[in-house]
Amino acid sequence: MKRTDTKERLLEATLKLISARGYLGATTREIALEAGVSEITLFRHFGSKERLFEEVLNRYTFLPRLRKLLPKLEELPCDEALMSVGIRFLETLRERKSLVMIMFSEMNIYPEKVRRVHKRFIDEMILTLAAYFRTLQDRGLLRKFSHTTGARAFLGMVFSYFQTEEIVKGRNMNKKEMQRTIGEFVDIFVRGVK
Repeated sequence: MKRTDTKERLLEATLKLISARGYLGATTREIALEAGVSEITLFRHFGSKERLFEEVLNRYTFLPRLRKLLPKLEELPCDEALMSVGIRFLETLRERKSLVMIMFSEMNIYPEKVRRVHKRFIDEMILTLAAYFRTLQDRGLLRKFSHTTGARAFLGMVFSYFQTEEIVKGRNMNKKEMQRTIGEFVDIFVRGVK
């Protein structure tokens, strides 16, 4: 068995079990069993449960998709690019809904190490979009504003919408509704309300 195959199986098993039971509820023994390897193999590949969790966030969340998407948006008008970012973010949240829900419910009881991993991941996502805004500002395509605050505001609008509609209300939004709402968010973000 190849090392990468084992690593992939461990990551997929971690995603599955954390999405179902939460970080605190999924044990390394259960993850290893689900992946068909020994617990020692899990620790040989990742060293700790925190490191395994960090790799799941880096692999299966919006951050890697955002990093891959942004270079493709360089030549698009800002509103079209933000529409793509918003839709992809919302789609990713929907795909990982169970993971988002369980992480949200457990956040206050996570060990400090895990909270730091989660915070670092969110910060990286914001800084990645902020760097894109800064590039557009440098090219004269956006007015000057705090690119970090702008990234936080834009991602926050989309996340809040997902949380309210999908988690609190328990709705499954259709593609047309998602596009319409993200389009309105982009319009408000790019043009303001006055």
